[in-house]
Amino acid sequence: MPADAEPSPWMIIPFAVMLLSVAVMPLVNRRWWEKHYPLVALTLGAVTVAYYFFALHDPLTVAHTAREYAGFIALIGSLFIVSGGIHISLKGESTPAGNVVFLLIGSVLANLIGTTGASMLLIRPWLRMNHYRVTAFHVVFFIFTVSNVAGCLTPVGDPPLFLGYLRGVPFFWTIEQLWRPWVFTLGALLAVFYWLDRRNFLRASGEIRRRQTAAGETWKFSGTRNILFLTLILAAVFLPAPWREALMVAAAAASYFSTKRAVRAANDFTFAPIKEVAWLFAGIFATMMPALAWLKLHAASLGLVTPLAFYFSSGLLSGVLDNAPTYLTFLSAAEGLHNVTVSGLLAGHPEYIIAVSLGSVFFGALTYIGNGPNFMVKSIADHAKVRAPGFAAYIWKYALPVLLPILILTGLIFL
Repeated sequence: MPADAEPSPWMIIPFAVMLLSVAVMPLVNRRWWEKHYPLVALTLGAVTVAYYFFALHDPLTVAHTAREYAGFIALIGSLFIVSGGIHISLKGESTPAGNVVFLLIGSVLANLIGTTGASMLLIRPWLRMNHYRVTAFHVVFFIFTVSNVAGCLTPVGDPPLFLGYLRGVPFFWTIEQLWRPWVFTLGALLAVFYWLDRRNFLRASGEIRRRQTAAGETWKFSGTRNILFLTLILAAVFLPAPWREALMVAAAAASYFSTKRAVRAANDFTFAPIKEVAWLFAGIFATMMPALAWLKLHAASLGLVTPLAFYFSSGLLSGVLDNAPTYLTFLSAAEGLHNVTVSGLLAGHPEYIIAVSLGSVFFGALTYIGNGPNFMVKSIADHAKVRAPGFAAYIWKYALPVLLPILILTGLIFL
């Protein structure tokens, strides 16, 4: 994009409309929205793309965004399809302590197979093991922990950290530098969850609780051949494009056609959740181009000086923008602030990379669109007749009063 071709601030409006549509339309007219959301996303995205082509004469930015979107959907979609071929059957209902252990195991696993892989693998058994008393907060805290906070220990855990790895952040640097805030934040969320879940558990009569949990939990795994396909997808992450996306798509296709239909039927597997994510994020990726460009051009004038400022700024934007490009934007801003490359930040100012890493990963849980798995988990819960809170209710009932104070404490303690 030419230096004098800065996007007009007015072109941020389609992005704002896209976000408002996702937040408001399901409340105003859910039936209309479920039928027409692809058209809304396509129309708003087309307006922005046309602006870049015909007003800014900048097809390169559109092409770059399209490649990022293709990589995003290839990873999200392939993990969704493959994990949908692994069925974990459970007998018995979980206790509050058992739920905490499950979320903790899922949070560790997320650093090995990514927050998307862990979310898609575990959300269905999570709903089943709490079937007789599952509520909205079970879905919300699964998103808080497994789908977001969990993934900050390795570059595989969350896309922003993988982008940092590609930019020169050593693979094991993340676990060395981020494990303490990971333990604190995850521990605080699990403590709040246990308090809420115990209250929920005790509402049932003692007889019902004993009957539901007396036998304990028995686990049975089907479709375990898909572990091989998960491994292929994770290996593909380290390949260059387009081989990376090609291997992911091939692994997903092989999984889909080689897995018995009964296994996917047991998971109530449909393509509806990934279809919704693909359309909505197509609109989000397209319309957010002017917003990210404006931020990159004006970050230095926003008064971002301290690591804490980078933490909150990258975090709050990650809640409403996809956290991967937000991470790169603020990493570039930190490089510009100190006039160094990533290696220079690692050597002299590592606290800025820590701040951007924590902000981008943790704050992705602020809204359903902050991180790819969030919307997919909500969609799966909705299809399982577990009504997750709407976009606005998720924010004002859970993210702001529960998650945000914990994240503020994390920043004040560790930055």
